[in-house]
Amino acid sequence: MSRPRWVVLAAVVSVAMLLAAGCANKGGGGAQSAACKSDPFGCQVYKSGQPIKIATLLAITGANRNLGIDSQRGVQLAVDNLDGKLDGKPGQLLGHNVTLEFGDETCSKEGGQAGATKLVADPTILTVIGTSCSSAALGVADTIFSKKGVLLISPSNTSPALTSSAQHQPFYLRTAHNDKIQGAVVADFAKVKLGAKTAATIHDNSPYSDGLAAVFRDVFQKQGGTVTDNEAIDATQRDFKPVLNGIAQHKPDFLYYPAFVPACALIAKQARTIPALANTKLAGSDGCADPQYTSIGGKDVFGTWDSSPNVTAQTSANAFYGQQFLPAYQREFGQTPVSVFNAHAWDAAQILFAAVQKVAKNDNGTLTIPRTALKDAVYATKDYKGLSGMISCTSLGDCATAVSIAVYKVPDWPVAGGTPNPKPVFTETKTLAQVSSG
Repeated sequence: MSRPRWVVLAAVVSVAMLLAAGCANKGGGGAQSAACKSDPFGCQVYKSGQPIKIATLLAITGANRNLGIDSQRGVQLAVDNLDGKLDGKPGQLLGHNVTLEFGDETCSKEGGQAGATKLVADPTILTVIGTSCSSAALGVADTIFSKKGVLLISPSNTSPALTSSAQHQPFYLRTAHNDKIQGAVVADFAKVKLGAKTAATIHDNSPYSDGLAAVFRDVFQKQGGTVTDNEAIDATQRDFKPVLNGIAQHKPDFLYYPAFVPACALIAKQARTIPALANTKLAGSDGCADPQYTSIGGKDVFGTWDSSPNVTAQTSANAFYGQQFLPAYQREFGQTPVSVFNAHAWDAAQILFAAVQKVAKNDNGTLTIPRTALKDAVYATKDYKGLSGMISCTSLGDCATAVSIAVYKVPDWPVAGGTPNPKPVFTETKTLAQVSSG
């Protein structure tokens, strides 16, 4: 028996209405739905009562775990402060709880590949804050997330390659400085402050270490200095005396080893045993800014130098950092900061939260967030006064464009186990435009 035509038509209309309702819920309805359809990566939708999910992809295991743990804590504190209270209890963003998933990139290319692949497969994740190490991002995590339209905001990647026009990925940004700045400041310290005429470098072939040493050499030579040696090491090695003995033949005034622990601690410790290097000044950078540097190196590394973000300036320039953030850090985690990028991680979370508030559409508690619009809003960040300094993002993802770098004399440095209220022996502020034009 055939149904009357009006019955069939009514059924078709009913199905169409149900489908339309389903699409409206998925895309936020009306204008939101159109925005989602026009976005190449669609929208992230969180229904009323559903938490906003943010992930971190940081080095939280292995030798460089303190670097990632410190940044992870900065993100946790940012979530706790969403209600304006650093009381250890998470606040809400646009009426939604914010949950964190902690991924691990082990400070390696392989770890970045595995960690990013796992996180990008979770469709409920809005954004990722990471990575710790440039090697885990460059051509790995930055590419994996960009292909899916997932923002990756790093608090501590500093390799110049990540924001170069040739290699930058569109959904990648960083609140950390570009090592074009740090390398130039270390060269100024060696040449101007210490009066070094000759220098040697050691790097571990990672994008961070190799890139930073290269900038230092370039600037030092432009200043009239002579580079006697440039040595590459395997970071898994433990005996660096053959490399150091080769460098010692030229007796450089300055030896720069921007690597990670334990390698940088062992380089400094073993250099102390070589008579021909007795008058050579020894220096690392923020990859060495870890309590393990002194626990491995002992008193042999006391008196060596270390460059990093100017934490002393952060504390004096921003009352919130010194009077609320640092006490909350110690209260919640039971120790002073274990590395120097906690403020940058906080800032990464803050510019993300601001962008979500700007682009999210709220339909009776359901949030619809277009992924490309979110990316564009973060990139549009301008003159934001962060804990780490002023933040204005460029089209290539550098958000720290005027940076103060400090050189500290170990153990008078801003790392757990160091002396209270450390004072840098040298500070310099440079803009990205200055160091890029040279």
